[in-house]
Amino acid sequence: MLAREFYQRPTVDVARGLLGMLLVRRNREGTTAVRLLEVEAYLGPEDPACHTFGGRRTPRVATMWGDAGHAYVYLIYGVHHCLNVVTVGGGAGEAVLVRGGAVVHGHELARRRRGSTVAERSLADGPGKLCLALAIARGDDGRDLCDPRSGLWLCDDGLRAAPGSVRSTPRVGVDYAGAAAEWPLRFTAVGDAFEPPV
Repeated sequence: MLAREFYQRPTVDVARGLLGMLLVRRNREGTTAVRLLEVEAYLGPEDPACHTFGGRRTPRVATMWGDAGHAYVYLIYGVHHCLNVVTVGGGAGEAVLVRGGAVVHGHELARRRRGSTVAERSLADGPGKLCLALAIARGDDGRDLCDPRSGLWLCDDGLRAAPGSVRSTPRVGVDYAGAAAEWPLRFTAVGDAFEPPV
């Protein structure tokens, strides 16, 4: 399980560091895990694409203003849940959106949640799909990712992104943010991106 210090760093560093980590969900149904392959950084009150832009404080975004290492979960379009990891802490209002990954444990459970006809590569390859595959919903907002009792955490199994395998591109779906929509804060791991430590 990643320690709180991992999250108490600049948001872009946390975002890059999350690539390749395992996101683990344990509940009454069983345990599922996804290797993270796509994330986006959101930089707080100065970032027009961020939910805390301009110092916005609403019940929906309260978790973002709290301690690093907590899950910020919200509902988008009234349909899809999205999981974010709160970063920096100390009232920074920053987070990393978990955009997608590959199921590496609990395939049958993830498939049952997503539907039997969904292709393996598509089980968790988007923020809403990932939350469905791992049974993450609004009730998980505020969960402490550093507490093993939370049922939701991230861990490091030692795999690292191979040189040149991480791409940085503009974030998705934030056209309303003006010039900030072009900030290269979406990070993806491509191809056979991960290799054992040397």
